[in-house]
Amino acid sequence: MPIIGITGGVASGKSSFTEQLSRRLAAKVFDADAAVRLLVDTDPEAKRAIAEQFGSEMIGADGKVDRARLRDAAFGDAQKRKILEAILHPLVRTEWMRQTVAARASGEWLLLDIPLLYEVGAEGECDAVVVVACRAETQRSRIVARRGLSQEMAEKMISSQTSLASKASRADYVIWNDAPVARLEEQAEIFAGYLGKRYG
Repeated sequence: MPIIGITGGVASGKSSFTEQLSRRLAAKVFDADAAVRLLVDTDPEAKRAIAEQFGSEMIGADGKVDRARLRDAAFGDAQKRKILEAILHPLVRTEWMRQTVAARASGEWLLLDIPLLYEVGAEGECDAVVVVACRAETQRSRIVARRGLSQEMAEKMISSQTSLASKASRADYVIWNDAPVARLEEQAEIFAGYLGKRYG
């Protein structure tokens, strides 16, 4: 079975689409955002590097990284964001590559939900790439409403990524997610059927 890469922009709905598609295909999912959260919370190497590069104040009294403070630091300075990505991306890549090798060996479906899929060059490991896209206005409103962040932070998060238009131009398939969730579910149903027929 194929490896399907799923990407998009922050708050474009890629994770929701991935979850719906995985149910229909009985596919395994690699969630890059979840992998990052796990690394930041539990990986000694990652925490040590974050403390060295961003300051010991990033580590709370409970020994956990203050994610909100780290987010503010990374999105407030492009150079710091690159430093954080240099810490985390190689560790995340090791895990999704491991899962890709295992899926190809077992013949299972695997969906790679990776926000920066193109930025890290992961598309070369995928049999097909799906971009989930929406209007920038929709992204901003979702970030503010669902994550409780400011408009300023929403803009910083959106502008830190390759534009959705650029990603969509490189994709094998584009899912448009600027409507109620029922429309996204319908697209997942149609796409799962298509993939089933194509790959068996």
